[in-house]
Amino acid sequence: MKETRPEYLPISKLHPFEGHPFKVTDNEEMDQLTWSILTQGLLTPLVVRPLENGEYEVISGHRRLHACKKAGIETVPALIYAIDRDAAAIALVDSNLHREKILPSEKAFAYKLKAEALNHRGQRTDLTSVQVAPKLATEQIAEEVNTSKDTVKRYIRLTHLIPELLQKVDEGQIAFTPAVHLSYLSPAEQGWVLDEMERNDCTPSVGQAYHLKEHSIAGTLTKDFVAGLMSQEKANQKERLKIPMERIRKYFPRHYTTAQMEDAIVKMCEAQFRKRTDRDAR
Repeated sequence: MKETRPEYLPISKLHPFEGHPFKVTDNEEMDQLTWSILTQGLLTPLVVRPLENGEYEVISGHRRLHACKKAGIETVPALIYAIDRDAAAIALVDSNLHREKILPSEKAFAYKLKAEALNHRGQRTDLTSVQVAPKLATEQIAEEVNTSKDTVKRYIRLTHLIPELLQKVDEGQIAFTPAVHLSYLSPAEQGWVLDEMERNDCTPSVGQAYHLKEHSIAGTLTKDFVAGLMSQEKANQKERLKIPMERIRKYFPRHYTTAQMEDAIVKMCEAQFRKRTDRDAR
């Protein structure tokens, strides 16, 4: 995009990019960003594109825009680029994939959004076929993010998960490979899996998820089969300590996932154990 000078635009005329894949969350980091904008102003302009109705769609700066709204700011500096939706989608994804923390769901929908934009420009349209990988779109994305086209395709598969299962992937409760297998189940079948996960306090292993996928593709998956498979004891079900989330959530930052909280608790236990051992050795 050509260089341009920022203009001040009313926030009321700015709209999030439709299908924006990156989450904008009210957490501790957002509070810090809001305070920074209140005390120092918005140092980095937003990037937007004009719409036909005289308003603008945000390409880069969704978190900054949200923080400005929280801070009560009415106008913000923005760089305006007259580009089409596909070019904007590609720019949006490229401006966010460098972030240090990206959730699996964000990466999945970002890859899908960019692949679709590339496809509209003449690429192949098959995004998730197992037998024939789309060569141009996924290969281009893979090269840019230094991974394989199959990995890109597997992330795109995650967009077929129901929201509840995808959230568990983001929280680290379901590993990536089992999640990819589960994405081949219908929404109703995924609901059966979710029910059994909550009933048995477990997550499907790679092998279990693969069997569920195979039965779903064959049209032989039933609710009873899911219940029987998920009730089998696995390593991740043995001797688990159950602590109600409401008892511990207030002690951690709001953006912490369940896996991050578990790691923090284990580290605190280890520190307490070392302290007690050192005291007993004196």
